[in-house]
Amino acid sequence: MIEISSKDNPLLKTIRRLSQDPSAYRKQGRVWLEGDHLCGAALDRGVKPLQVIVTQTLWNSSPLAWRDVCDQVFVVSEALFQTLSGLESPAQMGFVLDWKPDNLIQPNQPTVVLDRVQDAGNVGAILRSASAFGFKQVVAMRGTAALWSAKVLRAGMGAHFGMNLIEGASPEVLTQLAMPLLTTSSHQGPYLHELWAEQSLPAVCAWVMGHEGQGVCNEVMSMAQLQVRIAQPGGEESLNVASAAAICLHASASVALLASP
Repeated sequence: MIEISSKDNPLLKTIRRLSQDPSAYRKQGRVWLEGDHLCGAALDRGVKPLQVIVTQTLWNSSPLAWRDVCDQVFVVSEALFQTLSGLESPAQMGFVLDWKPDNLIQPNQPTVVLDRVQDAGNVGAILRSASAFGFKQVVAMRGTAALWSAKVLRAGMGAHFGMNLIEGASPEVLTQLAMPLLTTSSHQGPYLHELWAEQSLPAVCAWVMGHEGQGVCNEVMSMAQLQVRIAQPGGEESLNVASAAAICLHASASVALLASP
C-alpha cells in the first residue's frame, strides 16, 4: 500500500485527465473506473487492474478487500479522491485499467452498429442492453461518443468487459458482417411487432442505431437489408435511441430464444 498526499502526483494527474477528457484513454492507453459496482463488474469478467485507488476511510475499514486485487494499491484522502471524481457524490475507490483497442470485426457475432450516436448516456445504455440481449459486438462509427469515456462506462454498468468494441469505423467496415443489417425508420418498412409475430425477424443480425436527431445516414441506410418501424400508439413523434435499441434487441433475442432447442 502506498499513500499519496499531493494533488500533483503524476498518477493522480493521469486519472484526472481520464475522468475529464472523454478521449484521453486513447492517448494514455488507460481507462479509469470509479465506484465499487463498476470495478466489481470488471473483476467478475476477469479484468485485472493496473492500479487500485482507495480513500483512507475505505482502506481503514476493509484493507483486505483490495490488497489482493493487484500489486499497486494507493490510498488517498477523501478530499483528494474528490478531485479525481466525475460524480456528484464521489465513490471511495476506483481502478486504472490497461486499454487496447479492438480492431477485428467478428463477422458472425450479433452486432449493434452506432451511427454517430452522440450522447454518452445513450451509448452506455445501448451497450448495456446489447450485452443483456446477447449482442456481444458493438461497432461505433466515426462521430459516435467515445465508448470508453467515463460517462459511457458509468452508463454501461459493466457491459464493456464482455464485448468486442470497435471504434472509428467507416461504413465499408459493415460489409464484413455476415448477417443482415437492420435499421429503424419512423415512416417506412414493416412494424417490428408484426415481423416478430410472423417469425420473419432475423435471429442473428446487426441492428443500426442512428444519430439522435438525424437518424441513420443515407450511406448506411442504403446498405440495410431491412428497415423496421416501431409502433407508437401513443402518438409521440419519436423514441429515444436507447429506448428504441432496447426494444429492437429484445425482439431479436426473443426470436433467438424461441428458435433454440
